Amino acid sequence: MIGSFRNFAKSKFAGLLVFVMIIPFVFWGMGGMFSSGNTNTIAKINKENISTQEFIDYIDNSRIPQSTIRENLEKNIIEELLSGLVSTTLLELEVKDYNIKISEKTLLKKIKSNKNFQDEDGNFKRTKYEKFLLENNQSAPGFELRLRGRELQKNLFDYIGAGSTSPKFLINKLYEEENKKLEIEFINLKSFYKKKEEITENELKEFIDENKDQLKVEYLDFSYAIINPKNLIGVDEFNQSFFDKIDQIEADISNELSFETIVSNLNIKPIKVRDFKFSSKKNEIEKKIFELRNNRFDIFESGDNYIVYNIDNTNQKEPDLSDNQTKKEIIELVYQKNKFEYNRRLFDKIRNKNFKNDDFIQMGKNKTEIIKLNSIKDNKKFEINAVELLYSLPINSFTLINDEEDNIYLAKVYKFENISKIDEKLKEYKNKQNSNLKNTMLKSYDIFLNDKYNVVLNQKTIERVKNFFK
Repeated sequence: MIGSFRNFAKSKFAGLLVFVMIIPFVFWGMGGMFSSGNTNTIAKINKENISTQEFIDYIDNSRIPQSTIRENLEKNIIEELLSGLVSTTLLELEVKDYNIKISEKTLLKKIKSNKNFQDEDGNFKRTKYEKFLLENNQSAPGFELRLRGRELQKNLFDYIGAGSTSPKFLINKLYEEENKKLEIEFINLKSFYKKKEEITENELKEFIDENKDQLKVEYLDFSYAIINPKNLIGVDEFNQSFFDKIDQIEADISNELSFETIVSNLNIKPIKVRDFKFSSKKNEIEKKIFELRNNRFDIFESGDNYIVYNIDNTNQKEPDLSDNQTKKEIIELVYQKNKFEYNRRLFDKIRNKNFKNDDFIQMGKNKTEIIKLNSIKDNKKFEINAVELLYSLPINSFTLINDEEDNIYLAKVYKFENISKIDEKLKEYKNKQNSNLKNTMLKSYDIFLNDKYNVVLNQKTIERVKNFFK
């Protein structure tokens, strides 16, 4: 299924492509520039053609099952795979342009230093290498070719980022920004929201009326039968006879034999359920049937039982406020709506610089709390993104922040406290700042590649490849 594709996407090779750049299709031309009508070319990078056969080989090497590709054609899996091939080709062109090479000796050293191919004493074992190739259905030349490609790309990135050493003042600045203490004043906004018990019946009806299409509840009528060895073959144990009968039920369903006929032949009395509305309090079997409702007639396993079910009818109804569970759900929605609107109004006031310190003092009577954050990573009270936001603001700024439980707070940045430098941490921040600088350079390199290469796709050929997998 799609998991097969996700496994590919998580591979080191795919990660390398994503790390550098996967140029979006929106920047590329489509089809019309293939004036020759060459259906053997699926993409063109400047004057370099990518053939359909190269793309098919690339798909084969990705080891994504054809069934997975077929099931995800509408999710643009072909375009994503082609994006990967184009990115790989771009990097190969760059490697060639900069004349980056790797010797056989270096390649051999890489293979021998791989711990997967070493014994407990760290010695390279040819047998381990060959076993790895057999288990992964790879040939030595194919593996070494891919390894060479990865190493060439790594050398390219190292070349682009070479010399990216940050000056000391930037390292110190980063250290101070992330480790200085921050004192803030904050107010929990919960007491400012309209309480659930204050929400009137008219408000609920008005909310339903305004959102009737989105709030419609799905009700099901269905029947199901619980099947186990005891009621199917008269014994308590699972045996071949039982599973043969289960196989026959599955065959009957495939052959469109009716639910009533199947359960009648089994001599099992079905359970009929009417106006079923999903709730966490319902029994597990019926909740599972609701989850599978798009497949109206089927069989599934549930614990020590098999369940054969049939959806008789589905119906969309407006929420019924006479149902206590439904009413609680609508009250919660109205409460969240009121909460959102209050937060939005307050945030707009802050953003438009109409919220003053006097407003903060007025709101904070007997409600203001003070906390000192020890660093930009101190998320003991507030969610980490909220902490990073606070550290980015000047003194006396106001903002809205949240904690891990999504409580919302009005916060004021009160003061920063610088701390003395700890020498053993400076090396860590030197590496971090150098990494930041290198990433900035690679982003610039990405922009440079967009200008350097003109990528055009042959849309007709892409459609032809899609039809091949249908």
